[in-house]
Amino acid sequence: MDAVQNYIKTNKDRFLNELFELLRIPSVSADPRHKKDMLTAAEWIKQNLSISGVDTVRVYETAGHPVVYAEKFVASNLPTILVYGHYDVQPADPLELWDSPPFEPIIKKTEIHPDGAIFARGSCDDKGQVFMHIKAFETMNITGHLPCNVKFMIEGEEEVGSVNLEKFCLEHKEMLACDVILISDTSIIANNIPSITTGLRGLSYVEVEVIGPNKDLHSGVYGGGVANPINVLCAMIASLQDEDKRITVDGFYDKVIELEEKEKKAVNSAPFDIEEYKKSLKINAESGEKGYSTIERTSTRPTLDVNGIWGGYIGEGAKTVLPSKAFAKISMRLVPDQDPEEITDLFKKHFMKIAPPGVSVQVRPHHGGHPVVTPIDTPEYMAAHLAMKDAFGKDPIPVRGGGSIPIVALFEKVLKVKTVLMGFGLNSDDIHSPNENYGLFNFYKGIETIPKYFANYTSLKK
Repeated sequence: MDAVQNYIKTNKDRFLNELFELLRIPSVSADPRHKKDMLTAAEWIKQNLSISGVDTVRVYETAGHPVVYAEKFVASNLPTILVYGHYDVQPADPLELWDSPPFEPIIKKTEIHPDGAIFARGSCDDKGQVFMHIKAFETMNITGHLPCNVKFMIEGEEEVGSVNLEKFCLEHKEMLACDVILISDTSIIANNIPSITTGLRGLSYVEVEVIGPNKDLHSGVYGGGVANPINVLCAMIASLQDEDKRITVDGFYDKVIELEEKEKKAVNSAPFDIEEYKKSLKINAESGEKGYSTIERTSTRPTLDVNGIWGGYIGEGAKTVLPSKAFAKISMRLVPDQDPEEITDLFKKHFMKIAPPGVSVQVRPHHGGHPVVTPIDTPEYMAAHLAMKDAFGKDPIPVRGGGSIPIVALFEKVLKVKTVLMGFGLNSDDIHSPNENYGLFNFYKGIETIPKYFANYTSLKK
């Protein structure tokens, strides 16, 4: 594949400049103010795919944000790889914690990325990673090394639960028909320790509201005589875990599949330095469910976390107010065989039950997704294993990821095909956080590795 490597080397600066153009578009799917930016990002991707050489490309409208679909047909006797990714990004807030503007990408050298990293919202999750596939396709197509058919489905609602994608997949099953789905929205252990994600946790995401008096009250006049919704909410949230950090929601663990000792050993065999982990996060102790390692807690155990909490007066200075309402957003990461709808229902019943007199409670579900575990004895996985081994010079380690990509379970349900999670980010890339970044090494290594996957998979399927 000398021609492939030469093309990448010759065009690497252009690839980076194009990515910067995409990163400058503030395609925040959760914020209605960015609806126009979402369409701009979709059209930009459509144009870049067209220039890269696809046969057809179209922006499909949905009830929410659009889906970009493209395809390149080579031959009917060859397999078809469907590349999935998303162009929407998380909100950049809090802006004051960014060292540089989130939608003005810059390159900085860091201890982890001595060759430089791209700092911008979406650089790793997922614009940088999905753009690797577009440029890898361009490279294979231009150099005559595209070994099979390829389809792209790049959506704009992953960060808000892909709420319209199931309908899109059901309506376009024939168009989306493929042999395997390839996704780069995950990470590797380190730049010198390649890995392939073989499982993801599911998700249940809810917003809760505690309602007290019919208006904000003077805390001196009413304090001590009326339930304070913020106090109540804090106490209710605190009760959702016991002293062993075990979740107290009734029935929460009923369907959790415990790992066998062989599986536990495999999970914990991944390189991990707890002292380096604490140092990198500037904490003096790890925390989590008693009886499990940090690796297990962050990949194979369910969790419940408060993602945001608010109410009352939070402006400058003092205002002695007893608030009328308090709110929180809560996410629960799920493991096999937990069902997100069941867990959401269990949480709602439990939260309503523990509400004390003097307040009323509302629970509003947002979005969710099923956990997934992918096999490692298939041609789909082996093609990734061989590609990573060739690119990195060592065997990749199969690992379970702690995050959620709800669409993976949906693909298996609707399209009846397996997904390969071959990502190139690092856990230290601060996705969803201020100063999100993506290493130049990782970006170019992805473009180099993806053609190897295409070649390996086509060969293994013959």
